[in-house]
Amino acid sequence: MKYIATSASAAILALAVFNTDVLAESHEQHQIREVSQQQKGFPESMPRFVYDSGLTFEYPDAVRGIYVTGHSAGGARFETLLDLMDNTDLNAMVIDIKEDHGYLTYVPEEDSPFYDIGQPYIKEPRAMLETLEEHEVYPIARIVVFKDTVLAEKRPDLSFQENGQVWANGREESFVNPFLKEVWDYNVEIAIEAAKMGFKEIQFDYVRFPEGFETRDDVLTYGTGEYTDDGNDETNERVDAVTDFVAYASEQLEPYDVDVSVDIFGYSATLPEAPGIGQNFNRISENVDVISSMIYPSHWTSYFGIAKPDLEPYNLISEYAKVENAKLAELEDPPVSRPWIQDFTASYLGAGNYLVYGADEVKAQIDALYDNGINEFLLWNAGNTYTDGVDYLP
Repeated sequence: MKYIATSASAAILALAVFNTDVLAESHEQHQIREVSQQQKGFPESMPRFVYDSGLTFEYPDAVRGIYVTGHSAGGARFETLLDLMDNTDLNAMVIDIKEDHGYLTYVPEEDSPFYDIGQPYIKEPRAMLETLEEHEVYPIARIVVFKDTVLAEKRPDLSFQENGQVWANGREESFVNPFLKEVWDYNVEIAIEAAKMGFKEIQFDYVRFPEGFETRDDVLTYGTGEYTDDGNDETNERVDAVTDFVAYASEQLEPYDVDVSVDIFGYSATLPEAPGIGQNFNRISENVDVISSMIYPSHWTSYFGIAKPDLEPYNLISEYAKVENAKLAELEDPPVSRPWIQDFTASYLGAGNYLVYGADEVKAQIDALYDNGINEFLLWNAGNTYTDGVDYLP
């Protein structure tokens, strides 16, 4: 383990509190919390201890990133995506570390509690990060949280059950229970491993209950943990659980010198809150460094007075940005806004309802963000095939 003490006096304090060379790695998180508790009696100006991964990444002038699957990060496509970074104004990769089914995209050490969910997509994650450091690409680890079929099937008690079986949605995906602290810790520990690996930001996705949860709440069997009989109604409890997870994860990651971001449904910013899935835009935003609303034009239906949003990428993004800006203006210390935008063609919408998205359509979304004072964005393409010839700057 390596820790940086930001002054000589802090180094002395560190030695007085514990010797990092002799304490077991499995107790590291407890040790850091213990040091933090020891420091509470010292002035606020006292330096904090920060885990040092040994890699150095500077935050870009503004993050302009792409989504990268584990297969792409560990395969031949990685070189193509690096070329995209080197030859455009894109500068960041959001890389799957815990993917949509619940697997890790790399195989950890055999003594890791997560060894059994490791998949060998990224053969050498540290070498990959060293390559990103060399190319000055800002690395963000995507961790899918509560959509987790692997953990749900392994531990049905941490999931939602129907008639004695783990419940799955229409896409055969299962979720784990945001009410349960054990589920929180499971995901936070994975995030800590990604931070120690060298990622500079942890992006949590699927930080919510299943879509439409409120319509099946009374037929599913599940625990409510510490939220049992707390005096709130069930909808408020869901919002509290999701918000509390985000606050808890951010707190636990503080010693690792990473930013924390959360993906959130775009429509959550247009409502006081989305209690069915437990997302409150403002309350989540208060606990993160970056908020990433998913605002793909194809995913809206007749919003903002736009009958066919996919046909009007500039107008849809611009109207959304106005709403989000107003929401964030309500906060004393708002996070950075970094929305997910569309770099794919939504042909599933049917003839007359979609456009073939090329350079003009991607640029239209980017311009709409810039015109509303939002300078960061992420491009989503599930296959990681991104459009050529896009001007990513204002």
